[in-house]
Amino acid sequence: MEGQANAAQASLGPRVKANLVLGAESFAISSECGILSEQLATMKEKSMVILKEYITKHNAPNDVPDESIEGVSDDEGEALVKNPPKKSKKQK
Repeated sequence: MEGQANAAQASLGPRVKANLVLGAESFAISSECGILSEQLATMKEKSMVILKEYITKHNAPNDVPDESIEGVSDDEGEALVKNPPKKSKKQK
């Protein structure tokens, strides 16, 4: 009985198909083997690989320098020395 069900599923062809559209690019994803849950898992894996490649391809290059973080200017530093932060008084 189980053999007949598998043969019927195989004759139906792929039951899981998807089109993934990322920007101007389109990708067709389908899975042809296994039961429905296996086809869904395979389709998920394929779509994650496509998404990773797309992000890697369209990501900003790594060699772009970050904006340098400069310390406090001299005027700001002097103002902090002249007016130190006030400590709160504890009540006894």
